[in-house]
Amino acid sequence: MGMPKKENWGSRLGVILAVMGGAVGLGNFLRFPGLVATCGGGAFMIPYLVAVLVLAVPISWAEWAAGRYGGSKGFNSVPGIFYTLTKRPYGAWLGLLHTIIPIIIFIYYTLIEAFCLVYACSYLMDSMHLGTPQAYLDSFNRFVGMDENGAVFAEGLFSPLFAALLVCYAVNFFLIYRGISRGIERFCLFAMPLLIVCGLVLMVRVITLGNPMGIEGQSYRDSLNFMWNPTHSGQTFLESLSNPETWLLAAGQVFFSYSIGFGLIITYASYMKKDTDVASSSLTAIAGNGFCEIIIGGMMVVPVAVMFLGHDALNKETLGSTFALGFQALPSVFDKMWFGQGIGFLFFFLLFLAAVTSSISELQPPIAFIQEGLGVGRNRSCLFLFLITFTGTCLVMYYSKNLQALDTFDFWAGNFFIFIMATVQILIFGWVFGIERGMAEIRRGAKMQVPNFIAFVIKYVSPLYLIVIFGAWLSINLPKRIAMIRSESVVQLSCYFMFGLAVFFSLILVYALKRWRKTRRLVHLDDVEDVAGK
Repeated sequence: MGMPKKENWGSRLGVILAVMGGAVGLGNFLRFPGLVATCGGGAFMIPYLVAVLVLAVPISWAEWAAGRYGGSKGFNSVPGIFYTLTKRPYGAWLGLLHTIIPIIIFIYYTLIEAFCLVYACSYLMDSMHLGTPQAYLDSFNRFVGMDENGAVFAEGLFSPLFAALLVCYAVNFFLIYRGISRGIERFCLFAMPLLIVCGLVLMVRVITLGNPMGIEGQSYRDSLNFMWNPTHSGQTFLESLSNPETWLLAAGQVFFSYSIGFGLIITYASYMKKDTDVASSSLTAIAGNGFCEIIIGGMMVVPVAVMFLGHDALNKETLGSTFALGFQALPSVFDKMWFGQGIGFLFFFLLFLAAVTSSISELQPPIAFIQEGLGVGRNRSCLFLFLITFTGTCLVMYYSKNLQALDTFDFWAGNFFIFIMATVQILIFGWVFGIERGMAEIRRGAKMQVPNFIAFVIKYVSPLYLIVIFGAWLSINLPKRIAMIRSESVVQLSCYFMFGLAVFFSLILVYALKRWRKTRRLVHLDDVEDVAGK
């Protein structure tokens, strides 16, 4: 079997918008506003901005540079790229997680994408008039089958959620089948501007609401004070920053919303030309994602929650979760707004667009690995991946009681292993590949001056910050998760599925390493004699 034809981006703008699209998703418009609302507003923003500077910027630079370097050596999959960085087989094994985790995230992320599509259609048909937050909560619970496993399948193909899921799968796999330039890039060139326009329209509408409830302390100005003032609740500045869980959540949000550690950026950057400017491209993508998250997501959703629900309702006890703000609290808000059904449609259509730009990006790392590892074309790799992911999504849909399967997938793939993958890749870039070579690669073709202190941040500050935050996060979350594995059969089944994926792709990697040596692809590495000796 020959190697698949090498793909490339059509333009630098295309890859920037594609990376932005991969980052801009439900994390920006649901998770981030929910965290701001439930973590004290301004008390969350400071740890969040620190995490952007210490984690997002340096790690993103490292990922862009590492991906472009690996691409210049003939690899687009993260295992192959990590092999080029380490010049040892262990590098490929460390990169394997960056192939498996996006698959697991896609499995449950696409289901939430289907939630957004159903809600958007319901608003478009003017059928969302339930009134109270409790009514919307009860409706959402019935819709996703929160009370009983298998409830979603009771209606079969006539279930709105299952029909929406089929549409989401069709859209995602059609785009990924068309490839890097004709599929992902063309869609993001259209979808990202449309997404931003929709977001700005919604934000302008929120700004012009003033004080719709006529209650003191619930105006748009008050909502901005809530979001940006860490002492609004009467705490001192230091007291507001003393909660370690807030720092953990802020770091996790940066990973999730900026796509750090997913393997997405590395894979996308591998399709760039050798001297393309990755330094300014990285900052442009980060700035674009930050604009969508902070300016559009934060200053649209959080103010609406403050104005209509009040400060007292913005806590974990009342909302239940960050997820609840979008699907349970905001619909009751739209009921009270003029042209609320139209605003609701625009909001959930915005979420759907953002979700699609992210979900197609989660497919590209495993697609690249299957193509490179097995030497097959995009059509076979897409069919292969469709069978795996659709099986997993049906499992998550069936075990819908309390969203236990979805929650299990999200914890291990969307939280636990993301920390590990980000830490591994920054250590490889700064310590194994070498910070001098790494900085030279970041600066190659750069049209901006990359500060010298970034080398110190990449080599020491970011890894230390990650290790400390991850250690603290584990101490809080891991014990109860292990207890759940021991006591809950659905959690066990979900873990078995993820373990099975890991074993299956490990076998592919074993075959891929033998195949790469046989076809002498590894001789493209710098230390030819080192690889040949293996």
